[in-house]
Amino acid sequence: MLRHGIAQLRGAHVPSETLAAELLLLHVVKRDRTWLYTHPEAELAETEALAFQSLLNRRASGVPTQHLTGKQEFWGLEFEVNSDVLIPRPETEHVVEVALDRLALREVRGGRPQKSDGAGWTIADVGTGSGCIAVALARELPKARFYAIDLSPAALTVARRNATRHEVADRISFAVSNLLDALSSPLAFDLIVSNPPYIGRREEPSLPPEVCRHEPELALYGGEEGYELYASLVSQAAKCLKPGGILVLELGHDSLPAVRPLFDAPQWTSVAVTNDLAGIPRVLAAERTSRRL
Repeated sequence: MLRHGIAQLRGAHVPSETLAAELLLLHVVKRDRTWLYTHPEAELAETEALAFQSLLNRRASGVPTQHLTGKQEFWGLEFEVNSDVLIPRPETEHVVEVALDRLALREVRGGRPQKSDGAGWTIADVGTGSGCIAVALARELPKARFYAIDLSPAALTVARRNATRHEVADRISFAVSNLLDALSSPLAFDLIVSNPPYIGRREEPSLPPEVCRHEPELALYGGEEGYELYASLVSQAAKCLKPGGILVLELGHDSLPAVRPLFDAPQWTSVAVTNDLAGIPRVLAAERTSRRL
């Protein structure tokens, strides 16, 4: 059955067809990969075979594997996903890495003792979607407080379930907002992170069907060019961060030339860009200057 599934998905030009077939079969039999390869002689019940074939047909038609299984791994944690939220990508883990590194570096530069629990810190995740960044950071910083913000109430419903699943919901406030517009002032954050919509509408014809047909447009498109939302987000962050607060943004594959100049202002210092494993500029981090201007 696994060989059959791989062959069907390969014939439909599904990317990573072997992994997709494995994940769908494991979802049906409710087993792990070790069991799959140590029990090649195991026979599927007829109901399991029919369920597997149904999932293969849907995947071959373009439905993402994650929507069929209802889950995706991120930062070593399993997250619920559906068509209301963007499927977490591996490159977004760089946002979490950079955020934690920059917070630690700030403490060192300030001559303060290393603080790994986040006590006293307030952190915002703008465009939280499934909640993957907020939840991952909440697990790493068990005494920090969080705001998970999204324009989509449906996305926030998923994020709440993920936060509850990973036992951090009591430290996360969920807010429906267009960027930081709806937050009551004065709120001063130690860290603002965001994976905003950054795909250009002009790119839609070139997107894989599992992306443009099945993932929420609200989470995908940042305007005709894709980078239009960054200016407002950077401007709002400058007002909402504490002096010395940190902003960490995920970038689209070609958005750095448009985003980097937004930080050529006296409100920002220590601007740095981190490449992903493919060598693409993926994360931009900057620090709010230590005095209000």
